[in-house]
Amino acid sequence: MELDQKILDKVVDFVEDKKGGDITLLSLKGISMVTDYCLIVTGNTATQVKAITDHLEEKLPEIGIPVVHLEGLPTANWVLMDCGGDLVIHVMTPDQREFYQLERLWKDAEVMSVSPVEH
Repeated sequence: MELDQKILDKVVDFVEDKKGGDITLLSLKGISMVTDYCLIVTGNTATQVKAITDHLEEKLPEIGIPVVHLEGLPTANWVLMDCGGDLVIHVMTPDQREFYQLERLWKDAEVMSVSPVEH
């Protein structure tokens, strides 16, 4: 399934439902053989990371995005959601995000604008 901006915006909306912050969406087309898009999100605590992850796990299939693989639970300091090659989502606590700096790993990626969907 090809993800378009409208679907990606809806994913961001799901993250914002649970107050996820510092949302960064990277286009990895032509850079990564693993995924087309990478969404990086901060949850202030492990509890919030888990809440964001649980919400995404429930909502993504409703818009046609499967959650194929999930790593990082139950500790929930960094949860990786593999959505079948089109999208990988990283939900991290602030200290994990600062330490690993995934944006620097993908410094050649296009940073895409994200716009939450109006309700």
